[in-house]
Amino acid sequence: MIALIALLIGIVFGAGLTLADMVNPQRVTDFFDVLGTWDPTLAFVMGGALIIAVPGFTLVLRRSAPICATAFHLPVLDQIDRRLMLGSLIFGLGWGIGGFCPGPAIAALVSGMIEPLAFTLSMMVGLYLARRLVLGSA
Repeated sequence: MIALIALLIGIVFGAGLTLADMVNPQRVTDFFDVLGTWDPTLAFVMGGALIIAVPGFTLVLRRSAPICATAFHLPVLDQIDRRLMLGSLIFGLGWGIGGFCPGPAIAALVSGMIEPLAFTLSMMVGLYLARRLVLGSA
């Protein structure tokens, strides 16, 4: 049942990204091109997500546990450190250069384009290398 719920949530999320055209890397790179072909669509998508997420998290976190799990799995680190800064920098550079972040790239896999496939494969290699080399686990 939990896997079905996760699948449905993933489909809704992917459909929302597709409807907002966030699976189009040009939409994202144009957002970052403030002196050229700037496109504010990404700001509206992020704003819409915050309008839903902030009250949603507020309500959900009042519960003692999630509906489909025994406990919440929230970040435990509360300080900005070198690893967080470096990871954020790498994420942002990849997003700005490639025009994809993980969610839209995965949603765009069904498009048949090579770019989301190349991005997703590169992301998986990067995650593997980070786990092996930086975090020291397999």
